[in-house]
Amino acid sequence: MGDSGNRLDEREYQVWRAFHRMHDKLALALNQHLQQDAGISESDFQVLAALAEAPRHALRARELRDELQWEKSRLAHQIRRMEQRGLVARDDCPEDGRAATVRITDVGLNTVRGAARAHAARVRELFFDALTPAQLDAFDEAGAAVLERLRQRCPADAP
Repeated sequence: MGDSGNRLDEREYQVWRAFHRMHDKLALALNQHLQQDAGISESDFQVLAALAEAPRHALRARELRDELQWEKSRLAHQIRRMEQRGLVARDDCPEDGRAATVRITDVGLNTVRGAARAHAARVRELFFDALTPAQLDAFDEAGAAVLERLRQRCPADAP
């Protein structure tokens, strides 16, 4: 790839491509298993898990967006589709009439609870079981370093 400051060298390119292949293949595999095991997507699972862990099983839409690091339009489309399937509901926010609160329904809570054990087993099988303890430590350290760099260099309110 070249050694210019504007280009990745061969090693950097190899690592970057490997990271993308790993991410894409892992996301696809986990999504397929969630579809088979629980009839939901990885995106559904992320939303449901965040709401299930929230106080009163609800979050303002802005808080949910911040938690998931999603764009406003992506969350709005996702919530609309999940609402149609009875997994979540949107309510007016009592503190701010302009804001919406997203809450998990009983159907959504039962769905995420039913999916969680199988999902965790798949994550362990496909990700954690592939790594040695030293690799896991290195992965954790590398991820923390990149997240810190993003915190320093990217606006806090993005996306």
